[in-house]
Amino acid sequence: MAALYDHPTPERFVVGTIGLPGERTFLLQAKSGTALTTVVVEKEQVEILADRVTELLDMVMVKDPAARVPQSAIDERIDNAGLNVPIEPEFRVGTMSLGWDTVAHELVVECFELTEEDAQTGTSAEPDDDEVERDVLRIVLDAAGSREFARRADQVVSAGRGDCPFCSLPLEPEGHLCPRANGIARV
Repeated sequence: MAALYDHPTPERFVVGTIGLPGERTFLLQAKSGTALTTVVVEKEQVEILADRVTELLDMVMVKDPAARVPQSAIDERIDNAGLNVPIEPEFRVGTMSLGWDTVAHELVVECFELTEEDAQTGTSAEPDDDEVERDVLRIVLDAAGSREFARRADQVVSAGRGDCPFCSLPLEPEGHLCPRANGIARV
């Protein structure tokens, strides 16, 4: 039976990592009272989620001034603290959905489990597929909390390895074979 990890008004919803740059594991973590839910995500999923949250908030800011969406993260809401412990992921995220509640003026994020079958086939069934039982993390954030989530997500993603100025691939501490330099190692 699939589990629903529901955080309708979390005290925290953050992105964090464990591990060294180049070997980091990205995590989403929601905390509501004593409930703590951690899920594993890919770096690319974090980048896309942060971009989509920002795009959605910018659109709502223009189309619905009553939503009171801040243009940037509010100082009082900035959260640069580490992840809460214990860090025990519930599942790995496959697909995510994002929506805006036009009545409550809240962002709704749903993260659906990547099942073993999905991993083997390289695909992910649609979240509403009734044949597949999936665990779900559901978070509801106000506009200020949503802006802070996107800000921190961008910060965490960019804190990894730098990019090669020639080919834009990640630089390893020992350098890398740059395709733009015909395979000559750059340090």
